Amino acid sequence: MQNLLYIAAIVCIILWAIGYFVYSLGNLVHILLVIAVISVLLRVIKGKPL
Repeated sequence: MQNLLYIAAIVCIILWAIGYFVYSLGNLVHILLVIAVISVLLRVIKGKPL
């Protein structure tokens, strides 16, 4: 489960970067970025290494 959150965070950050440069996904990409940041923060708070 922990690896799944990390992979989801990386995928969301990549999608955000693509959407930022392409600018075709609109606000959905920013929601994905927020989800990615939250999942990374939860992992850091729990004390698990990235």
